[in-house]
Amino acid sequence: MLSSTSTARGTGWQIVAYLLLIAGAVAAFLLIRQFGQTLTAPQVGASAASATVTKPAQVDVTLHVLATLAAIIGLGNLLAWVFRYLGQPAVIGEVVAGIILGPSLLGSLFPDAMQVLIPGPAVDPQGLVVSSLKTIAQLGVILYMFIVGLELNTRKVGRHAQAAIAISHASIVVPFVLGAGLALWLYPVLSTSEVPFTSFALFLGVAMSITAFPVLARILSDQNREQTDLGVIALSCAATDDVTAWCLLAFVVGVAKAQVESAVMVAVWTAVYVAIMFLVVRPIAVKWVAWAEPRGIDRQATPLLFIAVLCSALITEGIGIHAVFGAFLLGAVIPHDSRVAQDLSRKLHDVVTILLLPAFFAITGMNTRIGLINGFEGWLICGAIIVVATLGKCGGTIAAARFVGLDWPTSGALGILMNTRGLMELIVLNIGLSLGVISPKLFAMMVIMAITTTIATAPILRRLLPEQPKPSRMLP
Repeated sequence: MLSSTSTARGTGWQIVAYLLLIAGAVAAFLLIRQFGQTLTAPQVGASAASATVTKPAQVDVTLHVLATLAAIIGLGNLLAWVFRYLGQPAVIGEVVAGIILGPSLLGSLFPDAMQVLIPGPAVDPQGLVVSSLKTIAQLGVILYMFIVGLELNTRKVGRHAQAAIAISHASIVVPFVLGAGLALWLYPVLSTSEVPFTSFALFLGVAMSITAFPVLARILSDQNREQTDLGVIALSCAATDDVTAWCLLAFVVGVAKAQVESAVMVAVWTAVYVAIMFLVVRPIAVKWVAWAEPRGIDRQATPLLFIAVLCSALITEGIGIHAVFGAFLLGAVIPHDSRVAQDLSRKLHDVVTILLLPAFFAITGMNTRIGLINGFEGWLICGAIIVVATLGKCGGTIAAARFVGLDWPTSGALGILMNTRGLMELIVLNIGLSLGVISPKLFAMMVIMAITTTIATAPILRRLLPEQPKPSRMLP
C-alpha cells in the first residue's frame, strides 16, 4: 500500500508533468509560427481570385434538413394525436402537417420561416436541401413498402381468393376507366403538349384505383372489426388490390418513361421478375425460414435482408419501374407469419414511420400548393375528381360484392373501406409528379382527394354499421 504522502507526491509530479507538456506544445507552436511567417506563398491567379469572389455562399444542408425533420416530426405527431382523438387515421395528421409547413400555409404567411426549413433558390441555388430530403424520403418510402409487403398475409388472401380477386379487380377497373374518361376533360386544362395523353390518362386511371391497405387495416383495428367477416374480406380485397394496382402502376411508369415499344419490354421484364420472385425466391425463402428458425440463424440474417431489399429495389428501378415496387415485392415473398418477418417489421416500423417517412410528408407538403386551385373552375374540377374517385371505388366494389353474394350492408361497408387511399395514394402521386406526368395544380387536387376520401371512411363506416362487433371472432 502506498502512503498518503507518496500518493500526494505522485499526484504533484503528474500535475507538473502535465503543465510542462502544455507549455512545451505552446512553445513549439510559437517557434513554428515564427519560422512560418518568414515563408512566402505564391500569389493567387486572376481567374482564381475572380472565382473566389463570385463563389456563392454554401448553404448548411445538415442544419436545414435537421430543422425540417424536427419540425415535421413534432407537428406531425401532434396532429396525428389530434386526428386519432377524432377517430381518424394518424397519417392524416402527418399529411396535414406537411401541407402546413409547405408553401400552402407557412410559405404564404411566414415565408422567412419556411426558408429556415427548406430554403429557396436564392439561398440554395443548387437545391441541395431538397435533394437531401428527397433522398431520405425515397429511402423511407422504399422501407415502408417493404414493411407493407412483410405484413401482407397471403394465406388470408387465399382463403377468400375468389371473392377478393373479383371485388378488388372491379374496384380497380371501374375507377380506372372513369379516371381515364375524366382525362378527356382534364388533359386540355391541366396538362401540356409535352405530356402524351396516353401517359396522362393511364396515370390518372391508376391514381383513382389505389386503396391504402395499411390505413384500411388500421381503421378496421380501431373499430375492432379486423377478425369479422367484413374485416377479413376487406383486408383480402385491399391486399389483392395493392398487388394488382402496383403491377399496373409499374406498366404505367414504363409507358411514361419510354416509348410504347420500350414500355412493352418493361412490362415483359416486370412480369419475368414477378414470376421469379414468386415461383423461385418465395419457395426458397419458405424452406430457408423453416430450416433457419429452429436453429436461431434467422436472427443473424438482417444485414443480408437489407441488402436484398436494396438490390430488389435497384432491379425494379433498372427495369424501368419504380424502386418501391421491388421493395414491396421482396416483402411479399417472405412468409408473413415467420419470425424473421415479424422481427424485421418490428425493428423497422418506428425508425421508418417516425424518422424517415416525415421527410416524405415534408416533400409532399412542399409540392402541394393549394393556392394553385383558384376560381370556380379550379374547385369544380377538384370536386369532380373527388366524386369520380368515390363513385368509381365504391360503385365498383359494391357491384362486385353483390355479384359474389354479399348482402347490402356488407357490400356498402366494403365499398366505403376500399375508398380509403391515404399514404399509398401520396406515394403514387409523388411518382407521377416526379415523372412530369401530372402538373403541380393537379397534384394539389389529387392530394385533397386522397385526404377527403380517407377522412370520410371511418365516420361513414360507423354510421353504416353502428353495432359493435364481438372481438376475436376468427374465421375458418
